Amino acid sequence: MGDTNQSKISDVGKKRDEDDEDALDFSPFWGIEKGAVLQEARCFNDSQLDARRCQQVITKLLYLCNQGDTFTKTEATEVFFAVTKLFQSKDSNLRRMVYLIIKEICPSADEVIIVTSSLMKDMNSPIDLYRANAIRVLCNITDSGLLGQIERYLKQAVVDKNAVVSSAALVSGIHLLEVNSDIVRRWNNEVQETISSKNPVVQFHAMGLLHKIRQNDRLAINKLVSQLTRNNVRSPLAQSLIIRYVSKVISKSTATDSEGAARPFFDYLESCLRNKSEMVIFEAVRAIINLNQVTPRELQPAITVLQLFLSSSKPILRFAAIRALNKVAMLHPAALTSCNLEMEGLISDNNRSIATLAITTLLKTGNESSIDRLLKQITSFMADIQDEFKVVVVEAIRSLSLKFPQKHRVLMNFLSSILREEGGFEYKKSIVECILSIIQEIPEAKDAGLAQLSEFIEDCEYTYLSSQILHILGEQGPLTSDPSKYIRYIYNRVILENATVRASAVSALAKFGLLCPFLLPHILQLLRRCLYDNDDEVRDRAAFCLSSLRKESLGDIPNYEAGKSITYSVASLEKALYNYLDASNELAFDVSAIELNEHSPVAFGYETPAQVIQNHIGTSPTVEEEILDSQEFVMNMSEFVQFGPIFKSCSAIELTEAETEYKITCTKHIFEKYMVFQFRCTNTIEEQILEDVSVLMDAVEGEDSYTQIASLKLKNMPLRTSGSTFVAFKRDADTFRSAKFACTLRFTCKEVDPASGQAEEDGYEDEYNLEDLEVSSLDFVKAYPVTHFRTVWDTLPVEAERVDDYGLGIQKSLHEAVDAVMSTLGMLPCEGTDVVPPGARSHTTLLSGLFVGDIPVLIQMKLGIDSSGDVAMQLAVRADNIAISELVHVLVSDA
Repeated sequence: MGDTNQSKISDVGKKRDEDDEDALDFSPFWGIEKGAVLQEARCFNDSQLDARRCQQVITKLLYLCNQGDTFTKTEATEVFFAVTKLFQSKDSNLRRMVYLIIKEICPSADEVIIVTSSLMKDMNSPIDLYRANAIRVLCNITDSGLLGQIERYLKQAVVDKNAVVSSAALVSGIHLLEVNSDIVRRWNNEVQETISSKNPVVQFHAMGLLHKIRQNDRLAINKLVSQLTRNNVRSPLAQSLIIRYVSKVISKSTATDSEGAARPFFDYLESCLRNKSEMVIFEAVRAIINLNQVTPRELQPAITVLQLFLSSSKPILRFAAIRALNKVAMLHPAALTSCNLEMEGLISDNNRSIATLAITTLLKTGNESSIDRLLKQITSFMADIQDEFKVVVVEAIRSLSLKFPQKHRVLMNFLSSILREEGGFEYKKSIVECILSIIQEIPEAKDAGLAQLSEFIEDCEYTYLSSQILHILGEQGPLTSDPSKYIRYIYNRVILENATVRASAVSALAKFGLLCPFLLPHILQLLRRCLYDNDDEVRDRAAFCLSSLRKESLGDIPNYEAGKSITYSVASLEKALYNYLDASNELAFDVSAIELNEHSPVAFGYETPAQVIQNHIGTSPTVEEEILDSQEFVMNMSEFVQFGPIFKSCSAIELTEAETEYKITCTKHIFEKYMVFQFRCTNTIEEQILEDVSVLMDAVEGEDSYTQIASLKLKNMPLRTSGSTFVAFKRDADTFRSAKFACTLRFTCKEVDPASGQAEEDGYEDEYNLEDLEVSSLDFVKAYPVTHFRTVWDTLPVEAERVDDYGLGIQKSLHEAVDAVMSTLGMLPCEGTDVVPPGARSHTTLLSGLFVGDIPVLIQMKLGIDSSGDVAMQLAVRADNIAISELVHVLVSDA
């Protein structure tokens, strides 16, 4: 039978060779089936065992298990009982295969006892290979109940003279900690003894088990690390493990503590940099560069070692060194100046991964004078690397352009040249986004950037990129000095491209006609040609745009002012369309009745204060209008004129339930030294009218910081008529303390005669308890756009900076964490840093705002997420004075 199987496999191999000359993908397990293999497993029951054939069958069973095939309980039991009969064979290779298949099948508790005696016999065998494998199998299949029976053998195996047996027992102990930790903890003395073993693997495993035993005792871990760092551990594996334990112990320490002492165990890490093993050296380097708030002085010895690795003849050392330096360059680029010469030499390295990392690191650490030289080297280098490496280079170019904005012309020319080269979608997309980022941050680069994008769409094969660029041209082209030069590029897309791109081109043309009156006749002529397009979407867009632009005067367009674009309210448009469909009206849909939102065409990426509130704080246009109306109403009241301009008005807060007889909302108006509470009152009871309406505010918290100076009553409040009553406070301008007020509505109630509809002359005084009103420290800060964050950051005093670390817990993504912090602080993201790239493990968001008194405050928020979703955040805050910086940290801590 064995010869027959061998001949079959040989025949299959020959057939495959005839079909495919190299037959590199041929597998010896090709075509095997579970049923056939289970039939072959009957050979385990033969009186005369064929060891070679049994090994082949076990190999097939293991292959099926690893390919995802599952055995039923009956099948697994039959195989297990058959395999146990193989213990009678003296063949050592077959015995090793038996150990493997027993671990893979993992018999039930009732079946384990059958094989336990055989395995325990092997544990005491004079053959060390049997002993080690028997220990591994027993610990894998034994439950906590049977573990006590073999504990004595395992403790003896831990201190066994044979390294293979000792190592097997130690590794089994690591796994058994999850089954019965109490038994393994009793091995402490034996494990402690094996740490001094001369065998490097045994020493490594003993150290891992000892750390596992003590991992929940912080004091014991510190003691263990101190002991291990003083011992003369020679095993490179064990030394690398010690370095990792040291890193965990000092993970939250800083360069100097409150007493001015150096960081603990740093001397040990520095001594490891002089180790003979390259593995230990690099592990120490990683530990140093990952230290919390690592300083340039601490980095210096690690960078010196990495500099030597850059010149190594081993590619793996060069790659490890340049990758570590690339990480350091993100936070400490100046510290890598001494390595620039070696990194430039790696640009021509045969390993493209090393060359790519060298380029991106140099772009982060290079100065302005070296940019031209680097770009020349990159140009010849780009053709030899794959797209994923090219994307990394483009991202580095983007960072460089923001760091040296005066070199934007050179960088834009480089991006233009690589944009015309061959490449995939992701690569082209990254270049386009890089150009758009430069246009956003550097206004002087707008004309050159738009011209390059216009040239690119002439040969662009990607519909998404073409549509995106046409949208940008429509938004930014009309605002340039010579908008007419873009018309040709856009109309060419109408003639030559697919329907999706043609529709985008029509919309872009319409924006030119809308915002450039001198181009309107030409745009109308081009749009008329689009009316005969084959695609209905293109025709509909052209017809709609023509109907809007066919006026001789821009002033004839409803609700339109020169220089402004028209945007329909989506909610109003949707409601009107539903009503039109439900009514089955034969008349044409009247779009002029839809509510319009008007926005000024500002430079790409910049927003007006109204857009800031709408886009970043989540306030809808209707709520924004209510806030502006309230502000105007308060500013026109003579009682509040002397308070000065309003710094900020908060969204209205409801102080009553929706179903109650009175509806009261409060809007807080913040002045530099005053605060005005506007209570908007609505009466919903038909049988009564309210007069002399006021709100009594009693400070529950923060009463020392607020002094009431005025209370204005609402004289009359008829049914379903809204009116406002006001309470004004003077506050301590030097503090931004929170407060809490108990509010009571006071009024005179008069009954209404149902017959005449007139109120009675006599009424009675009444009160109505409202919800408590809170004043938060966040009420004193508002979003404020900053166009050049880095420049403003550098102008603020360094001594007023406050940095602290926070744990945000488990989050679904970094984007969710960024949104949570932004909603807490109510500030504005700068430079588009609120957008987190998909799959990013770390991200930096820049926020800006103003505290009352026009005190600027800027925030650099660095976040990182681990594999479990746990998010850590480092928050750096700068303001004009340290009190504001500390207040922001208090707000984050309390959130």
